[in-house]
Amino acid sequence: RGVLTQFVSTQARAWHAGKSQWQGRDDCNDFSVGIELEGTATRPFTKAQYRRCARLCRALRQRHPAIAETAIVGHQHIAPVRKWDPGPCFDWDYFKDLLQDDRKS
Repeated sequence: RGVLTQFVSTQARAWHAGKSQWQGRDDCNDFSVGIELEGTATRPFTKAQYRRCARLCRALRQRHPAIAETAIVGHQHIAPVRKWDPGPCFDWDYFKDLLQDDRKS
């Protein structure tokens, strides 16, 4: 259904990434905002999840202009040996399209 729950302020350090690296920087928890999507490696995400996540990412980028669209990545990209999510069922092309067009989400 695309329900959104916030556990940690975007100003605080969360512990979502663990040992991680992105674009030459270690410890992504120090400089990132973590978003968890409920899902599995075998079932597609819902349209509501994509829409809600895209709206959230647009809002985060408005509040934190330093977040580039190209920096919106999954755990699979920052800790590929340890983490698989959002995984093979996440349609990155569809999601990136929603990020571009707020009328779709």
